[in-house]
Amino acid sequence: MLNNNPPKSILIVEDDETLQQTLAYNLEREGYSVAVATDGQTGLNIARNQPLDLVVLDVMLPQLDGLSVCRILRRELDVPIIILTARSSEVDKIIGLDSGADDYITKPFSLGEFLARVRAALRRNPKQTAAERLTSNDLSLDLVARKAYKGSAELNLSYKEFDLLAELIRSRGVVLSRDLLLTKVWGYDFYGESRTVDVHIRWLREKIEDEPSKPKRITTIRSIGYRFEG
Repeated sequence: MLNNNPPKSILIVEDDETLQQTLAYNLEREGYSVAVATDGQTGLNIARNQPLDLVVLDVMLPQLDGLSVCRILRRELDVPIIILTARSSEVDKIIGLDSGADDYITKPFSLGEFLARVRAALRRNPKQTAAERLTSNDLSLDLVARKAYKGSAELNLSYKEFDLLAELIRSRGVVLSRDLLLTKVWGYDFYGESRTVDVHIRWLREKIEDEPSKPKRITTIRSIGYRFEG
């Protein structure tokens, strides 16, 4: 049976042309449509002018650095972003995630790991989002339009923040471990660390809690994970 669905579109912004061409070639072999850019400004222009399903973004870029591009894209578009960087410290990873990235890959990395993370970033469950709306007190999530509201005010949630909040609300009252949240939200083949969950929980609290420093909606269960109180 022929697959008539259009291929997923991926933008690679990477100034190392050898790496850029290697990633593009292998993504195209996997059936993806690939656009490329060698500097941050060109990458930003492409992202603004054509529909994309994923952006793969190097940190160290000419004209406009990758973290700046990531912050701008996160304000303007609802598209998953994977950061590529040679920096491996936890602080650098947190900075990347704080800039709005959904995932973070440290160079050097294997092609298998890269492709697995791409699949995880692109994975969505259309049956689950076809006709659902989730609510909890004054919070509501429109899973078709992928919009979240607190009262009448729309919340500016990133791609993964939205998915994480939806998973928490679906499981209200149940303690969810960090590993389980990684599996459910980022995918079974996600290679990230549980710290990724903590960072995204902090972002969510800043947007949905009346007092983020004293959270009442998303509570921490020591040494285990989190529970949505509903």
